[in-house]
Amino acid sequence: MTDPRAFRDDAASSLYRFEVDADLARLQPGPMIVALDGFIDAGHTQRLLVDHLLDSGEPEVVASFDVDSLIDYRGRRPAMVFDATRYSPYDDPSLLLYRLHDRDGQTYYVLSGPEPDFRWEAVIAAVQQIMDRLGITLAVTAHGIPMAVPHTRPIGMTAHATDERLIDERKPVFGTVQVPAGLLSLLELRLGESDRDAVGFSIHVPHYLAQSPFHDAALTGLNAIVDVTGLSLPNDALADAAGENRAEIAREVGENAEIGEAVSALERQYDVHLRGLERPSLLVGESSELPSADELGAEFEDFLRTVDDPEA
Repeated sequence: MTDPRAFRDDAASSLYRFEVDADLARLQPGPMIVALDGFIDAGHTQRLLVDHLLDSGEPEVVASFDVDSLIDYRGRRPAMVFDATRYSPYDDPSLLLYRLHDRDGQTYYVLSGPEPDFRWEAVIAAVQQIMDRLGITLAVTAHGIPMAVPHTRPIGMTAHATDERLIDERKPVFGTVQVPAGLLSLLELRLGESDRDAVGFSIHVPHYLAQSPFHDAALTGLNAIVDVTGLSLPNDALADAAGENRAEIAREVGENAEIGEAVSALERQYDVHLRGLERPSLLVGESSELPSADELGAEFEDFLRTVDDPEA
């Protein structure tokens, strides 16, 4: 009888290839940051973070995935340019594993590209194979989620992991909430089931900035990754961009009285929470009751439906 695990492994290994110029024998172990576009990333948190790391380092492509078998092109058609009488080359979708080094020379990896539409379990098995081959023992993710918080206060986050030792004593904001699955969340679950370490940080992005680049969230995600991995990652360019972004947001809020009042209300709610730490959530005001898990889940699902269906 054929071992089903062998079939799974064969299916997984057919989805990726190591680059011919990558000397696997010389590749060093290190943590892996996983960033997949296409689901939810309030404030463009994940994309800003990955772009910063790739732009500030010297990334080397180690492996690539067969996106032709993973992407629904008709469901999310890649953009092309038509130039007068002909089509210009377009940026082919790609799911790539990069090797980089931090400022101390420590190797780390970044897996970045579109979230696959198909074959999630096979993709996860492929990622596990790559982790075993390269000696990767920790997978880390960071992305943004919309929250009713002001941009003028410290950026919060929800940490989740396969082992609580990876998130220290971070207090949860949510209770038990049912949300639509993403490949990153399923990857974390499957890695935990196979006794591997994985940790993720959902950065709290002010809901009114969810559709705009919010560099402070990316900087917060970078700092969280540094804390959990011990990597010495560059942050100067991202910190400078965050300062400029902060000033731009302040100008726009100052020019719109309605938005300014909404931000002031969020500030008051946030400050009331700090003065009454016995209340368990930033989502409630002084006289409000804590929303139930079902209510939080419903609000989050409503937002996610707008992500999947822009006309909703």
